[in-house]
Amino acid sequence: MATFADRVIKFNSELDFSGVLPRGIQVMNPFMEDRQILTVTETFYKKFYNDNNIRKLILGINPGRFGAGTTGIPFTDTKRLKDKCNINIDSVSTHEPSSVFVYEFIEKYGGVRKFYNNYYINAICPLGFIKKNNRDNWINCNYYDYEELFACLQSFIISSLKKQISFGVDSRTCFVLGKKNAQYLKRINDKESFFDKIFVFEHPRYIVQYKWKYKEKYFAEYLKSLT
Repeated sequence: MATFADRVIKFNSELDFSGVLPRGIQVMNPFMEDRQILTVTETFYKKFYNDNNIRKLILGINPGRFGAGTTGIPFTDTKRLKDKCNINIDSVSTHEPSSVFVYEFIEKYGGVRKFYNNYYINAICPLGFIKKNNRDNWINCNYYDYEELFACLQSFIISSLKKQISFGVDSRTCFVLGKKNAQYLKRINDKESFFDKIFVFEHPRYIVQYKWKYKEKYFAEYLKSLT
């Protein structure tokens, strides 16, 4: 029988967006761009998800360049992957602010094994996007930054959510990171009825960037809802 891990691994290996994106925006697919990432993510999911437990779903926005865009694991940069999960990527080293908050929270929750036994994290859009800024540098782009981009991605997002719910997810409640992110998920949920209730948290990146001195308050809010 396929495990939760097997389903996630298969999903990742088949992730692809072949549609047309708005001009100047490119898709970021770590599973296609670096085949080592499939090996890394297989190790991670076999380590923490090799069972058929029902898990609750937490959804971020879409992968960023220095988190899941590099490791293939949501909200996990290479530092946290090595230090907290004991899985190493030799070829690259990344630091992602959201990962700092998430893994501090996971420690407060009870550690990686307890947390991943109960929760599955991914993103509303499981592939990331980049665009060039005025300095000609590539920067992260969220799926909701442009209504045209969201329109291009909507069917892909819906299909991806259906597949992930089928892994073994308790769809009664979905936990969403980011208020604007939640607005777009609610638009989708109004049509698709994926979840009975959507619970919204401030996004880890916002907390790290603007509210870090109040982090204990946010940890308490996360813990109250997720325990």
